[in-house]
Amino acid sequence: MTEFATPAAKNNARRQRPRLHPLWLTAPGLLFLAIFLAWPTLKLMLLSFQNSDGQFSLDVWSQMFGAGIYVKVTLNTFVIALQTTLACLLIGYPVAYWLAQRSENTRRRLMWLILLPFWTSALLKNFAWMVLLSRRGILSEILMGLGADQPLNVLYTRGVVVFAMVHSMLPLAIITMLPTMTNVDSRLLPAAHTLGASRVNAFWRIFFPLSMPGLVAACLLIFIGSLGFFITPALLGSPQDSVIGQLLITQVQQLLNWRLAGAIAMMLLVVTLLVCFCYDKLFGMSSIAGGEGHASSPRIRALGFALVAVVARLFDGVATLLHRLPGKPRFGWLLTLFSALVIAVLVLPVVSFLPMAFSSSSFLQFPPPGFSLRWMETYLSSPIWMGATARSFGIALVTGVLAVMIATTAAFGLARHQGKSGSLVVMTFLLPMIVPNIVTAVALFYLFATLGLVGSDLGIILGHTVMAIPVVFIIILTTFKHYDWRLDQAAGTLGANRLRVIWSITLPLIKSSMVAAFIFGFLNSFEELTVALFVGGGVKQTLPKQMWDDVLLSVTPTLAAASVLILTVVTLLFIVAERSRRKAEAL
Repeated sequence: MTEFATPAAKNNARRQRPRLHPLWLTAPGLLFLAIFLAWPTLKLMLLSFQNSDGQFSLDVWSQMFGAGIYVKVTLNTFVIALQTTLACLLIGYPVAYWLAQRSENTRRRLMWLILLPFWTSALLKNFAWMVLLSRRGILSEILMGLGADQPLNVLYTRGVVVFAMVHSMLPLAIITMLPTMTNVDSRLLPAAHTLGASRVNAFWRIFFPLSMPGLVAACLLIFIGSLGFFITPALLGSPQDSVIGQLLITQVQQLLNWRLAGAIAMMLLVVTLLVCFCYDKLFGMSSIAGGEGHASSPRIRALGFALVAVVARLFDGVATLLHRLPGKPRFGWLLTLFSALVIAVLVLPVVSFLPMAFSSSSFLQFPPPGFSLRWMETYLSSPIWMGATARSFGIALVTGVLAVMIATTAAFGLARHQGKSGSLVVMTFLLPMIVPNIVTAVALFYLFATLGLVGSDLGIILGHTVMAIPVVFIIILTTFKHYDWRLDQAAGTLGANRLRVIWSITLPLIKSSMVAAFIFGFLNSFEELTVALFVGGGVKQTLPKQMWDDVLLSVTPTLAAASVLILTVVTLLFIVAERSRRKAEAL
């Protein structure tokens, strides 16, 4: 008789079956991060409390804090991170505000220019600055042409290190602050004007406080990201500007001092988690993933509003003085000029590699003295370069697929879960973004050394997947937050089982977001250097690792030729991802 049961009876029978809790869908991702992030990081840190015989000891910590070099490097790291964070906020906030005032189409085009250097390898950008800011670079030539007595000499200084790090982190600051600004109700400022507030007062008293969640989120992400930077100080800094990342590389790859490396990694991680804890208490960590977060305490809010009131009076007084100048000049164009210059500087090192790839010179020079295909032919005919390129493509493809599978399953379970425990799961999936990359890479190297995965493609794939999960997860989770679950319910009432609903309804509707997430996961892996530097073990060369070796050993325009491929891949995939995102928003 069961074959003659009505659809309603079948639905009632299905409802009576026990259902698994939606959070069980996050189990694969949580297990993956536990094995390849939490466990190796914990093992590495525990080494710092052991002596050579495996017994408890604090000798390593005494050595680290007793030696002046380690204390100096630690202070350098935090000072550079703070300088980078402050500069990114001071430069990025006006640009984000200016972008928020543009039309949607204009903003999308300009964001492409900002995100292009963001998804371009930091290695490429930093080496471009080495060429542009050298004594024979174009900037030096311009200054000499204007009458300067001697060539530009800014390389290998603290200033150029901070400048290059700001250049790398500034797009992240802008894209983090921009969504909060665009969500501010545009009618609030005109309403304040009608009540007698000046434009300056309306901005500081209304717009600025409402944009604070994006600003503080950008502050957190930039500071954490800057703590793990090592490429920029290694290429553009002097030995006096060494940072923790360089120290970790030396202890692991040259000295094999795992216990001291564990102590350094633990100190860096503890500071990072302490900063995150303070941020969570003040604003709520869920705000980074697009959540609402929570308000700070009344006393902190009162102090913040008092400071904003002082700043508003100060700038209002300056505006009043400027308004009294003869002719009453307007200065609104300065914000447009400033934003245009910032975007031009962001793009400059990216596009400078294009002509250098077709240079007739035997070394990297901008502008090139002549046109030649010599270095493109060298790149395309080199089995080393082509092998590294093919390996990077293969690893990135597998990483993108694996990250999308893990993140989509977890995001689906979290979207169906309405309890408070979901925020803790969200934070777990964001951990690879919070833990400095250099710590993750060293911890994986330590784990994979015992598993025989150092120097293997599988080891690099697993490490890249850990790094890619947060970006992919945020994209798909955001899509599910705007998903209409009534469509799934309607399909279920018509007799479709759960798998059929997911396959025929859910996945087709989020397909565009999954494509965009895959692309960003692919790009994250394709240009990742830190994991490849450690886990690759010098045996499996990815394209970024090969470029790193070329920079350190034999700098030739072949590096620029390889950069043309990277820029082409990044541009094409970013266009596809943007179109996929638009389709997802249209749905």
